[in-house]
Formats: sequence, structure tokens, C-alpha cells
Amino acid sequence: MARNLLIVISDEHRRDAMGCMGHPVVQTPHLDALAARGTVFTNAYTPSPMCVPTRAALATGQPVHRTGYWDSAHPYDGRVRSWMHALTTAGIETVSIGKLHFRDAADDTGFARQILPMHVVGGVGWTVGLLRRDPPPYDVAAELAQDVGIGESSYTAYDRAITAAAAEWLSAPPDRPWAAFVSLVSPHYPLTAPAAFHALYDPADMPPPIGALPDHPEIGHLAAFFDYDRHFDPERMRAAKAAYFGLTSFMDACVGQILAALEAGGQAEDTVILYVSDHGEMLGDHGLWTKQVMYEASAGVPMILAGPGIPGGRSCATAASLFDIAPTAAEVTGAPADPAWIGDSLLPLARGADDPDRVAFSEYHDGGSSTGAFMIRWDRWKYVEYPGQAPQLFDLAADPDELADLAATAEAGPVLAEGAVRLREICDPEAVNARCFADQAARIAALGGETACREAYVFNHTPTPTEQARLAGDLP
Repeated sequence: MARNLLIVISDEHRRDAMGCMGHPVVQTPHLDALAARGTVFTNAYTPSPMCVPTRAALATGQPVHRTGYWDSAHPYDGRVRSWMHALTTAGIETVSIGKLHFRDAADDTGFARQILPMHVVGGVGWTVGLLRRDPPPYDVAAELAQDVGIGESSYTAYDRAITAAAAEWLSAPPDRPWAAFVSLVSPHYPLTAPAAFHALYDPADMPPPIGALPDHPEIGHLAAFFDYDRHFDPERMRAAKAAYFGLTSFMDACVGQILAALEAGGQAEDTVILYVSDHGEMLGDHGLWTKQVMYEASAGVPMILAGPGIPGGRSCATAASLFDIAPTAAEVTGAPADPAWIGDSLLPLARGADDPDRVAFSEYHDGGSSTGAFMIRWDRWKYVEYPGQAPQLFDLAADPDELADLAATAEAGPVLAEGAVRLREICDPEAVNARCFADQAARIAALGGETACREAYVFNHTPTPTEQARLAGDLP
């Protein structure tokens, strides 16, 4: 039996961008090797397709509509008990290394120690996203296409430092049960990949995007705010994909170094390893880039579980979620579970038969949206509800690329009704939507009003800890 837990989480890694998921281009040998000795969850999802709310949900094991960590300006602050609190209280050595995207390192979020943490800017976050009623132009969206290329970025430098720190910690771990949360930033943009990894991909060989911008008012609203796609001509799109895949392979190499350090530390046989990402990346599919939407490339996440007692070489189609991390951490380490957690341990899911009836849930209330988005996935179906607007319905077995929205078809009625019922077993979307807008209005007022939110923190990706220190004047 294992007594330790190693979680390795990346940022913006779409679920299909791994060799073990059958991707025809991307090279991920270390993740593929982990999958070969473990279980791949082929239908895993994020609680919210945006960094800050997802990381709050991952920590608390609860959906953002319950905790109030709605968006990128409501970061996790330790107010709601986390699984890290549960483990630390139980005597488990619980440490983070790398990106957290919580409010501040001074908050008690449950980790006994934070090594090289990245938190939101100024303890506040991305305030422009709060202005959903009257969103300003998001001019920094152009950076995504401009930053494509070969070389090092502040993020790749940060990932190298995280990897080195994780390797050092894992090579001499404590002599009592422990849990390490190692959080990399790649393949999150800027899409600048180190030369050795960029060289693995010829832009001319990149597959074209799938689909066009859907004819749905809310997707159109999001695309108008995050207007990334208009900055990409075909050549720039192929270059961006090559860089993204290069960053994915760079991240995979970092994972390989981390796992090698675990082996060198002599505790691999006592450790359950979980690899996940916080959300995906659209890469131009459906005319969209980055995340924020409920399509598989954005809301789906990679998930690999390996270690003692975990079936090797298995693909599990049961719907899974980052909500399942909290109960998994408790089961692996022997810490008590919290009844507020809505997930289940991944260990029995990996060992059991596929359960097509299990539900995954995701929601979005952040920048660019005019209303909330609520996603339910079960069996072959994906149902997305937008209060005040038409829903979406996809048959993922017949249409894995989500090109045919079935919501308006006559035969979709029973499935739409079932999706609505399953969603309301989790929350009332209309009531949640109203409460979210009220909370965000209060947050806007507390920050000094709309003008302050428009001008305070405008950026396309969070600066690294070193960059934030320079901005604050703490470093030359």
C-alpha cells in the first residue's frame, strides 16, 4: 500500500495532446510511460475552464458556486477548508512546489510549506474579468499571436526552477508520509518553446483547426471579447501549434525529471502519482483560442494515475474530475475525508468497471461571459446550459469533435430534459447565475469601482514570482 502522494499538475494542457491519447503529432514519452504503468482517465474534466477558479475548486473539493471563488479576481484564500488542511492536520507532510494561483503566500491554505509559489497579481488577480455587464476592449489578446516563436520565456525559466526544486525535495523526502503538489506552468502561453523541443515539430505538418465559430450567442460573445483568432493567419496558426506542442514536450521532459527524482529518493514503490492539468487549450478549434468554453479541448483535462495497486495500461472511460483529487489525497494518505467534498477517490474508479452514468460538472463565470455556463457530461452526452440563452447538446460518441449541436433538433428533447434534471441535482443555474453577478458587483465596488477594475491589473498571463517582485520594486 502506498503512503505518499505526488501530484504533478501542468497548465493549459489539452487532454488529447499526449501520445497515450493517440495524438498523431505531439511527443510525450514520459507521460506515455506513466500511462503504460497506470490508468488513463479518458473523460476527465476541469471544474471551471479558467486557472484561478479551478485551482480553488481543486483545493476545496467543492464547486465554485458553493464556495464563492467564482473567477480570476476571487482567488482561494484558505477561508474554505482544503484537502491540504485535512492532510496537514492528520500529520502528513504536505508541500507545494510551483504555481498555486491562490491569493497570497501569507494565507493559510493548508500547505506546511510553499516552495517557489506563484500567486495572483497583487493578491487581487485579473479584475477586468469582473466587468461582464459592460466589458472593456481586451487589447492584450493580440499578445497570444505576437509571442509565438523559439526560445526561452519567463515561464520556461520558471518551470526549470520548479523542476529543479521538486527534484531536490523528492531526492530526500521526509521519513513520514507526505504529499507533494508540483505545479508547472507549461504549456501555457506565451507560445515560445525552447529550441530543442520546438525542433521536434515542423509548422508545415501541423493539423488544421477543427470546425468554425459556432452560431451560438454566448460563444460569439466570448469570442468577441477574447478576439484571439483574428490575429492568426494560417501561417501564424501553424507556428503557434508547433510552439504549443514544443512546450508540451518541454513540460513532459520536466515531468520525466521529477519522476526520476522520485525513483532516486527511494520512495517510488510507496507513492501514488497523479498527473493532471487545470484545463485545456482550444488551439484555434471552433475559431477559439485558450479556454473559457465547454468544448472538450478546453474543459477536458489529461489525467493519469499510477502507483501501487493501480491497474497498468488501462484506459478508464468513467467521467472523472479535478474534484476527485481531494478524496484521492485522503484515501492515499489515510487522512479523514471531508463530507463537503463532492468527488470520489480515483483509486476505486481506476480499479472498477467503467461507469457510464457517473457525471462530470463544470461551470464558468469569468471574463468575457454575459451569463454563466454550466456543463454536465454523462455517458455519451454533453449538455451545456446558459441561463437566458439556448443550451447546447453534443453526442460525443457519434460526434467527438462537437461539430453538430443537437439542442435544436426535435429528437433531442428527452436528452435535453435529462441533462437539465442532472444539472439541477447539482445546482439551480438561474439562482447561481444571479448570486454570482451580485457577488461580482460587490467585489467591483470593494476594489474601487469599474474604472479601477479596468485599469488595475490588465495582463494576458500572470507574471512569474520574479516578474511580480520586479513590478513591486522588490528586485532591480
